[in-house]
Amino acid sequence: MIFLVIFASKSIKNNLYFHINQYNCVMKKILSYSEMLHLKRWNTPTVYNGWERVTRLERTEGRFNREPVCDFMTQMGIMVGTAVTVVVQPGNPEHQRANPYAQKEYMKYLASVPGPKIVVVKDLDSPHIGSFWGEINANLHKALGCVGTITDGAVRDLDEMANAGMHVMARHACVGHAYSTPVKWGCEVAVFGTTVIPGDLIHADKHGFMAIDAEDCEHLLEAVKFMDANECNHLLNLSRNTAGMALDRFIEEYAVAVDKFKSDAEEFFKKF
Repeated sequence: MIFLVIFASKSIKNNLYFHINQYNCVMKKILSYSEMLHLKRWNTPTVYNGWERVTRLERTEGRFNREPVCDFMTQMGIMVGTAVTVVVQPGNPEHQRANPYAQKEYMKYLASVPGPKIVVVKDLDSPHIGSFWGEINANLHKALGCVGTITDGAVRDLDEMANAGMHVMARHACVGHAYSTPVKWGCEVAVFGTTVIPGDLIHADKHGFMAIDAEDCEHLLEAVKFMDANECNHLLNLSRNTAGMALDRFIEEYAVAVDKFKSDAEEFFKKF
């Protein structure tokens, strides 16, 4: 397996790097494992709050799901990792015949990408009649450093997937696998009304998911930490400490707190 890692001084400073593998899939700046673990401490709405302060995009242009997605394993909490992508079409038997070695080639692609990884699956069938996932595939992916999946299609063997440690988000469950095989991988996919690109940071939980690119990751952790603390220091601190306070006084003090919340945020984000 041949791959190239290119470091730049700024990238080293920020624990970010480029990973270019033999599949010509450019895994742009990826957060370090440690930074991902930090981000796993906040839910996805909180990460959004930080993201909107550092993104170059208009806040409604973010790559988060526009369509309902079901988190089948809310007990597993928050899922964070690097996006790896695969396209499947379980209803079409021709794919298995066209490339009988697809599974092995796909596994080599997965192995070439640093973890933790989240497998984003685009199912071309409509309706979705078979699952790419099951007990065997879940354990295979776990062995290759994957921690979960966001599947725009159906899933099965949910208890067995949970036992393997694979967090599952999908459209619905099903009973069969039909003719599941990887069709193509390491490519941009459109899922749940948004686009996911290999190498994106994925942050997901019961609320939905976000796909965040390299540029927006650079100051993301700092932004999330600050915004969470800013809410606690000014808004929650007052809202949860109102015992004996007259309502008219609370309203006046809350307006002051909001102004302080906004001014502190403006001052903090001037440096980015």
